[in-house]
Amino acid sequence: MTTQGSETIIDILTSDHREVEQLFEQAKSAGSGEQRRELADQIIADLVRHSVAEEQHLYPAVRQHLDNGNERADHELSEHDTAEQMMKEIESLGADDPQLATKLGELEQEIKHHVEEEEREVFPELSSRVDNAGLVDLGDKIKQAKEQAPTRPHPSSPDSPGLLKLLGPGAGLVDRLRDRLSGRNV
Repeated sequence: MTTQGSETIIDILTSDHREVEQLFEQAKSAGSGEQRRELADQIIADLVRHSVAEEQHLYPAVRQHLDNGNERADHELSEHDTAEQMMKEIESLGADDPQLATKLGELEQEIKHHVEEEEREVFPELSSRVDNAGLVDLGDKIKQAKEQAPTRPHPSSPDSPGLLKLLGPGAGLVDRLRDRLSGRNV
C-alpha cells in the first residue's frame, strides 16, 4: 500500500466536484463566446479526467465493498455515458453557437444529479466500509489516473477498469498532444 499523500479518494473527488461547479458558474457569467468556449473546454477536460479515474478506481471499490455494488456501479457508469455523449456534443460547438450555453446548462444539471448521488449515498457508505488507509491508497491511485487520463470525451471507449488502465494513458497522451497543437489550454 502506498502512503504518498493523506487525501482520501473521497476528499479528492469531492474537491473535483466543487471545482467543476465553480467552472459551470463562471461559464454562465462568461463575457464572451470565446470565454465560454474556453471554460467549456476546461469543464470537459476536468470531467473526463475525473470520470476516467472514477471508472478505474472508485467503481471497482463500489463493486467490492458496497451493498448492491454491481448495480450501483453500473448505474453510475450509465450516468457517465450520458454525460460523455453530452460533452462530445458540446465539444463540437463553436464559440458563437447559441446552443453552447444551453448545452452547458444541460450538462451541468446532469453532473449535479450525479454528484448529489455520489456525495449523499456512495461516499458515506464507502467511508464506513473501507478504512482510512484504504481510502488514502485509493486517493493516490485516483491522482495518478487523473494525470494520465484523456482530456477529451471518448464515448465509445470501454468502461472496464482493466481496459481503461491499459488504453487510457495512450488516449491521454494523444489528447494532450492535440490540445497543445490546437492551442486548447486545459
